[in-house]
Amino acid sequence: MATDNAPSLALLIDGDNASPKIVTGLLAEIANYGVASVKRIYGDWTGPNLKGWKECLLEHSIQPIQQFAYTTGKNATDGAMIIDAMDLLYTGRFSGFCIVSSDSDFAKLAARLREQGVTVYGFGERKTPRPFITACDKFVYFDVLNAAIPEASEPAVPALKPKKPVVDAAPATTKPAAIKPAAIKPALDKAALDMLVKAVTASADEDGRANLARVGAHLAKQAPDFDARNYGFPRLSDLAEASGIVDVERTGENPKIVMVRLRKDRR
Repeated sequence: MATDNAPSLALLIDGDNASPKIVTGLLAEIANYGVASVKRIYGDWTGPNLKGWKECLLEHSIQPIQQFAYTTGKNATDGAMIIDAMDLLYTGRFSGFCIVSSDSDFAKLAARLREQGVTVYGFGERKTPRPFITACDKFVYFDVLNAAIPEASEPAVPALKPKKPVVDAAPATTKPAAIKPAAIKPALDKAALDMLVKAVTASADEDGRANLARVGAHLAKQAPDFDARNYGFPRLSDLAEASGIVDVERTGENPKIVMVRLRKDRR
């Protein structure tokens, strides 16, 4: 939840490499990290490819920045974003930058921003080149943002008045379909389990117990795109419990304090 002390963030969107369908989930995700004091989107607004964005700019108070495509095959938008990012950096007003693009051209920008001690959050498609992902402190995929708001893509069907008794029986035959999301939950792969083992080992104290928050921070250092939601879990604690390689315990009066310990066969 954002507070008066929340970090001030600059949100820069590459309009040529992002869809307006992700904007609601994007802003909700950014709210977990701080307050987007600056929200800008870059592109050639004289062309038809950004038409979808125009409808949501006013609603979400995102400022469009015009950048003409002077040469075919060259992306002038990237240059404009990079220049603005550096200008904003040198104001000293921002503790973090949110870069929305799937373009590897921003890898150097992300690395440069981090050199100045600011946090960089990247957002892009699964096809985003690895150099850009690893240059960020944290990287979130677009499909994860959309999965966080399923109500927007699957609106509830209004209830209908039954006409005959046989109509009442129909919903009962269709209700089992609700269990389908659980059936398609991605499985944890060996790479993810190995990273979890290493993070717990590195974060554990002398008795082998580790605070899950520290484990999560260590996972982010190993792989900026490591996210429990990539594997179908809303929280890291849910992923840890389902992994089968750690014991999870909640200590103290605050239920948010979660401790984990590698099971004996994993130590």
